[in-house]
Formats: sequence, C-alpha cells, structure tokens
Amino acid sequence: MLTKKGKYGLKALVHLSGLPAGQLAFVNDIAVANNIPKKFLDAILGELRNAGFVQSRKGKEGGYRLARPASEIKIGHVVRVLDGPLAPIPCASRTQYQRCEDCDEATCQVRHMMLEVRQAIAEVLDNRSLAAMRDAANDDFPAELTSQI
Repeated sequence: MLTKKGKYGLKALVHLSGLPAGQLAFVNDIAVANNIPKKFLDAILGELRNAGFVQSRKGKEGGYRLARPASEIKIGHVVRVLDGPLAPIPCASRTQYQRCEDCDEATCQVRHMMLEVRQAIAEVLDNRSLAAMRDAANDDFPAELTSQI
C-alpha cells in the first residue's frame, strides 16, 4: 500500500507540476491546497529535493519547484524514493531483494504470485509520468475499476 508519505509526496509534485515553468510555491501553500500537514510536507519535500525531483530556494522569495519537466518524472521512481520497493514481499523485489528463509523460491507459489503483482504495479507506475498523472481527466478512469471502489 502507498503510505501517507508517498501519497502526500505525489500530491505535492502534482501541485508543483501545475505551476508555470520556473514558478516557486511556498510549502504552506502546497500544504493548505492539498490538506497535508506542513511539518510532514517539509520532510517529504526534503527527500524529494535530495532525490532530484524538486529544487528549493530559501528566503522571502523562496519556495519549491520541479527540478525537471513533469513529463520526465516517472511515478514509479517517486514511489520507490518515498516508500521503498514496489514488491509486496522482499523476495519479489528487484531493487531490495531478500531471500526468504522459510521456503524454496523455485517452488513457492506465494513468491510467484507476488512477482506477478510486483510486475503489474511496476508496469503502471514506471510507464506513467507526473505530467500524465496531472493531466488525467477523472472521466478517463476505467469503468471496470470505478465499479470496484
């Protein structure tokens, strides 16, 4: 599951991607507009800055902006930075693989299913840019998924 940290980070990036190129946004403005606790957002934006997704400037005229175009930022990369691996279990992870001590990986049906789940998640998140997420119209949401909510 996506944590609040991951969700808030994505919301903040979508907010920044909606600004004119180069324009800075104050942390408080992002927090209020997206219903995010400011102190938590400060920490999240620091991580996003360290990962190269945003740039910051201090002072009266300071704030945050995207470090590169929204079309170049993949959602999967952001989620991995903020929340860690996409895989539901460590033995299915590509980036932080850990062998299970309690099963034979070659025959473990749980691992095989979770590899498939991880692949499906990565297929969506690694092929969707921040710009695509920002620009997605709510009416484009697949009807079969809407009925499951």
